[in-house]
Amino acid sequence: MPKPNSATPPNASLYPEGGPGRQLKARLQKGEVLVGGILGSIVRPSLVRLYQQAGFDFVYIEYEHIFFDPTGLADTVLAARDNGLPVIAKTPQLERAEVAKLLECGVVGIQLPRTESRAQLEEFLGYLKFPPEGTRAAAPGYGNSDHVKITDQRSWLAEQNQEISLVVHIETRIGYENAEQIVSTPGVDMVYVGPGDFSVEMGQPGNPEHPDVCGPMEEILELCKAHGVPFGTTAAHTQAAQRWVTQGCLFFEAEDEQGFILEGATRLVDDYRRFTEGD
Repeated sequence: MPKPNSATPPNASLYPEGGPGRQLKARLQKGEVLVGGILGSIVRPSLVRLYQQAGFDFVYIEYEHIFFDPTGLADTVLAARDNGLPVIAKTPQLERAEVAKLLECGVVGIQLPRTESRAQLEEFLGYLKFPPEGTRAAAPGYGNSDHVKITDQRSWLAEQNQEISLVVHIETRIGYENAEQIVSTPGVDMVYVGPGDFSVEMGQPGNPEHPDVCGPMEEILELCKAHGVPFGTTAAHTQAAQRWVTQGCLFFEAEDEQGFILEGATRLVDDYRRFTEGD
């Protein structure tokens, strides 16, 4: 990815080949399957470097259920951009200031929890886009422009409107019932179905592989394919992920750092126990 620099002349794009958000969209439109690493508790630039070395395609920040230090969050997003990893983050709620802070620190995809109606999405789109497409306030010079001074605001605003992705998050029965109007809403770039809460809503808590859960998810996936919108989820395991890919799933918010630490640490301790305890 080209690195912006302070010598960028007026009227030139900071990213002649497309910024991280446009690159993310382009890869999905080409049908590439993208795997994202989740940050669900810890935000540190070092974790981003580890995710980049592991080969993840993007970073997803779970910002609905956890408190993050604002400085640590902003530094982590900037580190992701510097390492070629687009960042998608879930906004805690449908609220202008919450969305704006994520955008200004450099997040290129905002995911709306409990998406249930087209009206929500039309309001949400206004927060994401600059006029005339929306009502986002212009505030360049932060992570949104990699801390480069913008000399041509007109061009930058237009680029930003292309950079940002509106990510639907369906996780309720109402969202499922309104899936057609949600998926077909102009401006929707990606649709994610969260199997955890969705399994609760569909009467099978903790069992995302149950037909009562998978069936409705597959219906939403088919709607996404019909409308040309990339569908994503979190797979219960790699075998389930393979099945979803076969059906047309294009992105995964795969696992978070707590899961990686627990899995790796448990495996190491178990290995030691086998030879120290004679198993």
